Amino acid sequence: MDSFSRRDVLRTFGLTAGSLSFINSETFAENNDEESVLIQHDERYITLERPVTAIVLGAGNRGNVYGRFSLAFPAELDIVGVAEPIPFRNDKYAKAHNIEEKNRFNTWEDVFKVPKFADAIIISTPDYMHYGPAMKALEMGYDVLLEKPISPSYQECLDILAMAKQTNRVIAVCHVLRYTPYFKKLKEIAQSGQFGKLISVNHLEGIEYQHMAHSYVRGNWHVAKETNPIILAKSCHDLDILRWIIGKPCKSISAHGSLSWFKKENAPEGSTERCTDGCKIEKECAFSAINIYHKQRLRIRVLDVTDDMAKQGDEIMEKLKTSPYGRCVYRMNNDQPDHYTTSMEFEDGVTVSFAMEAFTSFEARKTRLMFAQGEVWGDMDEIQTYDFRTKQHTKWRASELPEYKSQASGHAGGDYGLTRNFVQAVAQKKPELLTSTIDASIESHVMGFMAEKSRLNKQMVEVKI
Repeated sequence: MDSFSRRDVLRTFGLTAGSLSFINSETFAENNDEESVLIQHDERYITLERPVTAIVLGAGNRGNVYGRFSLAFPAELDIVGVAEPIPFRNDKYAKAHNIEEKNRFNTWEDVFKVPKFADAIIISTPDYMHYGPAMKALEMGYDVLLEKPISPSYQECLDILAMAKQTNRVIAVCHVLRYTPYFKKLKEIAQSGQFGKLISVNHLEGIEYQHMAHSYVRGNWHVAKETNPIILAKSCHDLDILRWIIGKPCKSISAHGSLSWFKKENAPEGSTERCTDGCKIEKECAFSAINIYHKQRLRIRVLDVTDDMAKQGDEIMEKLKTSPYGRCVYRMNNDQPDHYTTSMEFEDGVTVSFAMEAFTSFEARKTRLMFAQGEVWGDMDEIQTYDFRTKQHTKWRASELPEYKSQASGHAGGDYGLTRNFVQAVAQKKPELLTSTIDASIESHVMGFMAEKSRLNKQMVEVKI
């Protein structure tokens, strides 16, 4: 799924590498780029006698995120198996984690044909392939870390929840924003009562125009019925975090949005099927695949190219001639909306306006909370508050805290925070340690399903769990 890289964070907030720090902890490690990583301390966590062992199903972007945690913290997580049908990814993953040949598999089904040989299963397969491995893993006694969305099907979500309760296994859903210091601080302020009753919320998710083109026009999630509607594929993070911060259930939802720009009638004159086909406007196109992947070298992991810089450029250009990532954004078979607005009413009359926008220069969330006695707003780094009664204006900025001297992991620290939380819950056999439980995730998924129903049917929909 989507990932917030170091370069993305620096570009978005205009920070230097030395100033970018989100996590407060004395725990340091090294990531694959040999840069320090910090993980937030939690007094409930213990020193493990041995690492939790896990098998990763799907060695793509998200599978590698959790793999990097194990490389950074080998005393906590040990990846002992992998299932991945693309040989390049399987080979690279197995080599990085020193996985025995007998524990390398082509498909997720193959993993469950042998006796249980690890503590947990990490499911980072495509969205439509979450249900089968989740059900089988729980049945065989594995604990599960499940990438979001849980499933494209509401019924399958409920089935997984029922199986988790039946087997009494630990199962966490990867709503990583709950683990970021920024959103934890925002929730703390919102729930403190210091500004009185919460009246309404405005929340914006800026996808960033190149990210939209990469993931939801050219990429794996470009057709809703083959994966998930974009409100779930991209924004179930946001639905989850809104429910979490407000602390009350959503009662009704109304949604609007459509695919307005990335379609054939908007293709500029002189454009071609591929950016590599002699397109006359390629050099000035904001969505040029040659510029994004070859010149900027952004998001190239999906291309499965070598790390050898002397050969990488040629391999990228070859992939742009053959893969969807080289196709013109105006000539794809995509159907995901490029702008999506929802209006929600939560219990106690709290109203929420949430907009997911493709056409932004930034990749981040911006949130505004209106209370009876004050206002709070933030941008994933800085939080500001204003008290109507005292006229006091305060600022809190994660990246300026003096004790933070290093880069956080992806999703502003959330990726590694989530992984450690799951590892501790498995090691201690305490599901109650989890911040992102499947029970909580079901609520935000239902909100997403109902939002899409509202958008397609052009009507307000009640949200019932």
